[in-house]
Formats: sequence, C-alpha cells, structure tokens
Amino acid sequence: MAQHLPGGELEGASPATGPFAGLLVADFGRVLAGPYCTMLMADLGATVIKVESSLGDETRSWMPPSYEGESTYYLSINRNKQSIVLDLRDAGDLELAQELAARADVVTENFKPGGLARYGLNYESVARANPSVIYASITGFGTAGGADLPGYDLLVQALSGLMSLTGSPTTEGFRSGVAVFDVITGLHTAIAVTSALYHRERTGQGQHVELDLMSSALSGMVNQTGGYLLSGRVPTRMGNDHPSIYPYAPFPTADGDLVLAIGNDAQFRTLCAALGAPQLPTDPRFATNAERSAHRDELRPVIVGLLAAAPATEWFERLSALGLPCAPSLDVGAGLAFAERIGLDPVVVSGTGDRALPGVRNPMRFSRTPASYRSAPPRLDEHGEAIRRWLRGDELAPALQHSTLTAPTRGD
Repeated sequence: MAQHLPGGELEGASPATGPFAGLLVADFGRVLAGPYCTMLMADLGATVIKVESSLGDETRSWMPPSYEGESTYYLSINRNKQSIVLDLRDAGDLELAQELAARADVVTENFKPGGLARYGLNYESVARANPSVIYASITGFGTAGGADLPGYDLLVQALSGLMSLTGSPTTEGFRSGVAVFDVITGLHTAIAVTSALYHRERTGQGQHVELDLMSSALSGMVNQTGGYLLSGRVPTRMGNDHPSIYPYAPFPTADGDLVLAIGNDAQFRTLCAALGAPQLPTDPRFATNAERSAHRDELRPVIVGLLAAAPATEWFERLSALGLPCAPSLDVGAGLAFAERIGLDPVVVSGTGDRALPGVRNPMRFSRTPASYRSAPPRLDEHGEAIRRWLRGDELAPALQHSTLTAPTRGD
C-alpha cells in the first residue's frame, strides 16, 4: 500500500474500517462506470481523491431531479470521496496530478484511449514513478478499432444488441431504464482492481487493467449472447416473456400485475393447485416446461383468468407461503419500502449535520470489515486546498488529520 495517505476522513467523521482501509485511490474518472467503482471502494474504506476539471464531473449538471440544487445523479455515486480541481493544462496543477498518481495504490480513469499520455498520466508514465500501481482504464469500445467511438452507455445498448431484446415484438427497441452497462462495467472494474491488488500482495507487481463497456455488455448479456454463439439463433424482443421458461412474466390480477417466475414442472403443479386448477398440468400442452413455452399463447389467458380472482398483494402472500417465486410489480419507492420491510435496511446516511444525505446501502456485507458511510459526496474542490498542501509536502491540513501517517516529502 501507499505509505503516505492524505487521511481518509473529514473532521468529525468516523475512521474507515473496511477491507480497503489505508488504500489510496486517485480517481480521474467521471460520469458513472468509474465513479460507481470508486464509490464502492470508498465505502469499503479506501481513501478516494476525485480529480475534476473546473467544470466538474458532468453528472453534477445532470438534472432533474435535484436535491437542494445538486444533481441527485452525482450524489448517488460519489459519497466517501474528496474532491480537488486540477487543470491538467496548467503546469503546477499537472505536477500535483502526477504526484498524486505517483503515490496512489490505484489509479482509475476513463479518458479517451491515449488521452492522458500527453500529460504523463498514462499507465506507462505513472508506472515508471510508481511501479506497484494498479492502473484501471475504462473505455467505451476498447483501444483498437473502437478507440475513437464515444463511450456512452446508450450507444453500447444499441450496438451490443440489448435494445433489440428490450420491448415487445410490436414496438421499437427500448433502452434499459438504468445505464446498465455503465454499472456492470463499474462492477467489473472493481473486481479487476481487487484481483490485481491480490496479485500485488503476493508478488509486489502492479499492472494495467483495461475494461470497456462493449465487452462488459456482451458478457453481461449472458444467456442471450451465449445462446447465439452456441445455436446460431438470433434472439428477438419478447416483451416481458422469457425465451426458455414459462410462465415467467408479469400477469394481470384483480388490481395490478403479479410477476410469476415458475422455473420447473413441480412449481407449475403447485401453482395450478393454488390457483384452483389442479388439472392443468395433466394437459399435454402444459405438462413440461418445453411444452408450456411452445404453447404459451394458449396458457397465458388461462392463468390471467385464474389470477383475476384476487389482488396482486394477496396472491403474493398466498403463493410465497407455498414457496413459489412471485412478486407484485412495484415502483422504485415501493421497492425501497419493501426492502426495508424485510430487514435489508436499504437506506443509509452519509455525512453529518446539514450535509447528511440519504443513499442506498453498499450491497456487500462483511462480518469483520463492514462498509462505512463517512462523508457525503464532496462539493467541487471541497478538499482542494488540503490535498494541495499534502501533495506539496506540507503538514497535513486540519481536514486530513485523521491519518496517523506523517506528511510526505517529495522523493520518498
């Protein structure tokens, strides 16, 4: 690990206790994939210094919605970090950026391929000064033929084929309601960085890890890409239906949709008995999953008619009690309320005082080294002065004095 940290916490914040406590991450990323990765690492104790231009991360301006004038998009993926504004075109700021990269355990960036080379912040340049660094680069389409393509999640949804799968057969392709491939790439980046850190722990060697949204998309589409490669069959839009399982979709009830996820013949028999139609599984068209999938157009109206006898929440309780996988279709607010009701404690508060903000809990739970929520997402350049003093070798500034390590001198 880097020997000289700027102190991971703000004044009054509790110290980091997670598995990455003591790790220094220089975050040159922006928008979603990179910041999501580094927020997960910050939740697990890493000191993350977010380097921004004077305009700030683009997501700071992505509104609505907003919270007290700040973008909720930005606030949702940047807690537990410190912000410094550095203009890489300015010689003094560039020197500080290079110094930060030289001290970091991990550097993350999502500039266009080759974009940091002119600043001496590409992997080869950083590794000369910091050979044990783990340097993670995120691009849209890799560094070969797709290097010049802009790396937007929506473009990847289109080019990967996801939009050809999303929607009903009678509509155009839809994008996902979330920038799903940015999130998947952020998760892949976190796994890659953690793996590289484990390798470094055993060998002392740093390395460059590269990820791109397109590759993450093709991997993340799992059975759809795999099915095409193995069968040669191009999958198409099926609305909410599953290509291989039935019934596995939302169905209307007396007052709303109920999602059924019936994955095998035994579950189907239990479902039919609960719906008051125990004879259905004896029909050859519905006896096996393969037959149900082939005759879904005939089976669907039968199930819809049976479910009309009760509201979705009642069916959810009755069928869940029998061990059948099902769920009412909820909005986001109701989804959070459901998670709270079943004891998942999905909402946490980061920061204190007038800067105490709610957010979604880090989904990883550790018995010994839990995540912590020490500080709210930083305002632009909120810690710039203190970080500059640290990088220049001055004594630790008050906001950074939680570190027990001494201030470094250049050349250490």
